[in-house]
Amino acid sequence: MRKYQSEFSDFFCRFVRYREASGKWNKGSDSILASFDRFCASCGPGESFQELIETWCRRRDTESTNAHGNRISVLNGLIRYLKDRGLAELSEIEMPKTMPVSYIPHAFTQQELQSFFAACDALSIHAESRKVRMESMAIPTIFRLLYSSGIRTCEARMLRTGDVDLDTGVLNIRDSKGPDQHYVALHDSMLEIMRQYDAAIEEYCPARGYFFSNSRGMPYTAPWLSMKFRELWDGVSQSYARAYDLRHHYATVNINKWLDTGYEFFDKLTYLGKSMGHRSLESTAYYYSLVPSLASVLSEKSEACFNDIIPEVRDEENID
Repeated sequence: MRKYQSEFSDFFCRFVRYREASGKWNKGSDSILASFDRFCASCGPGESFQELIETWCRRRDTESTNAHGNRISVLNGLIRYLKDRGLAELSEIEMPKTMPVSYIPHAFTQQELQSFFAACDALSIHAESRKVRMESMAIPTIFRLLYSSGIRTCEARMLRTGDVDLDTGVLNIRDSKGPDQHYVALHDSMLEIMRQYDAAIEEYCPARGYFFSNSRGMPYTAPWLSMKFRELWDGVSQSYARAYDLRHHYATVNINKWLDTGYEFFDKLTYLGKSMGHRSLESTAYYYSLVPSLASVLSEKSEACFNDIIPEVRDEENID
């Protein structure tokens, strides 16, 4: 564990041990807490812990809303931990309001998807470099997993081997957007691909902790996943798209299949939201705001509550 410098180091160590034991600690959060610790150590006596928190959490001139929110989120987690255990009486910091964004996820065509996955499959698993061979096996599998299950990119990257049941085809999603845990059932064809990948990668990384493990035994990073997607995508299309758009594609394709259903419609919407790790029906209904033709369908099915269900167009969750 990192060594902290300030007078609050005991608080920080306890908090980090708790989050690590819960499997909810990462490099980003660690870096944020370390920065706050250095700030506390640099301040002279006289300021209370609450004052230090409030000062450090003020938005910086060059800071984006997301970066500002990430800093506050880590500190608010620390505050809740200390309050729940009676270690300190502190007030949480108000989270910044997210601004609506204009980005519309790419609507993949069948031809684009076929070309993209053909490019994934063309990667050489016989390269001289062990690192490249492992990546060439992981890439076709992880992108097909995103496409076929709709899970978040972070959920795919951070899958632990013990949370992938290759007998039943059920994924136990622990590392998600927030503290929520959920389960995802794989299609039989995807389960077979996962089995083949598992058998092949075992030769390079036996007894690995992460299902998609790199050559150092660690999970692949978000920048790596984005870079590999762009490299392959740019070779098959001139349109802009992100790896995360595969999740949006999964949702809209599923919803499109239900247009002729009646009362089953909202049951299906609920099931889809649960499998995608949404906390509310509103988050799942968000996908209608991306496709105007779908909005009219939902309006017809529930005119009275349409405006309450459809949220403002926004980037409904963190990209990773």
